[in-house]
Amino acid sequence: MFKALIVDKDEDSGKTAATVKEIGLDDLPEAEVTVAVEFSTVNYKDGLCIGPGAGLVRKYPHVPGIDFAGTVEASSDDRYKPGDKVVLTGWRVGEAHWGGYAQKARVKADWLVPLPEGLDARAAMAVGTAGLTAMLAVMALEDHGLVPGHGPVLVTGAAGGVGSVAVALLAKLGHEVAAVTGRPEQADYLKGLGASEIVAREELTEVTKKPLEGERWAGCVDAVAGAMLGRVLKQMKYGTSVAAIGLAGGAAIEGALITPFILRGVNLLGIDSVMQPYANRVRAWQRIAQDLPMDKLETMIQAATLADLPQLGRDILKGQVKGRVVVDVNA
Repeated sequence: MFKALIVDKDEDSGKTAATVKEIGLDDLPEAEVTVAVEFSTVNYKDGLCIGPGAGLVRKYPHVPGIDFAGTVEASSDDRYKPGDKVVLTGWRVGEAHWGGYAQKARVKADWLVPLPEGLDARAAMAVGTAGLTAMLAVMALEDHGLVPGHGPVLVTGAAGGVGSVAVALLAKLGHEVAAVTGRPEQADYLKGLGASEIVAREELTEVTKKPLEGERWAGCVDAVAGAMLGRVLKQMKYGTSVAAIGLAGGAAIEGALITPFILRGVNLLGIDSVMQPYANRVRAWQRIAQDLPMDKLETMIQAATLADLPQLGRDILKGQVKGRVVVDVNA
């Protein structure tokens, strides 16, 4: 028997509840690889699976946790053998499939990635989906011409999980980083990650009718969308790119016009981490092990246990989680 966070639904009231319970190996879904989970983390989607209504869950009982890292215990797939260190993000694990908020998980071999040298399971979960997404965004910007020295790179939602890792990565790679936050008290935290400029959220949330504004940014990792993305697009330098990774400010790009795209050649790059092909996942994890400053990563970490997850699920939906939560499922 082992511990797991189980989300269940009362059929009469329709209410859901998340509770740490004991389950057995026979309760796990059928798949090729069984993993002894060491660490998981907390993402916005996890909040949606844990919180009231468990909006992303379709079948109960359910084990959330869209990320995990650990050691292979058993495998019927030749790519993995007992003792291998692995990491999993995406593929709707923790949403449609049982996830990492348990001491053991059973998943398809196709969903796993070998843990790269230089990262242990704890560090991998300090990175998690948020960090992987940040790395994919930086790689996409580089693939479209971003190099250090061409001006500041903007990171919106900078104090969040994706933003925090993006700031640290870009600074380590030699970029001047401008970090946007609506929480002034996070300025020292962001500067500690490498931000050279703090931009108040209010500076970029006003919708304007101007077709273009002064050229300011050499690149952007945007976690907000909405009115902020509409403003940022008008401020991008010629031939630069915005990597769009979130929609905390709404799915619409308010105030956006076609002019930045056709008059300045600006690129809007959509970043998806859920269905990312295996080869690019491996490339991104190798870059993370190589380029993410681990000392900066440590400053982002908030430790947690399975018992802490119901509250953390509510907190992240309210924007009250800073940096990265690392969940020790065995604590």
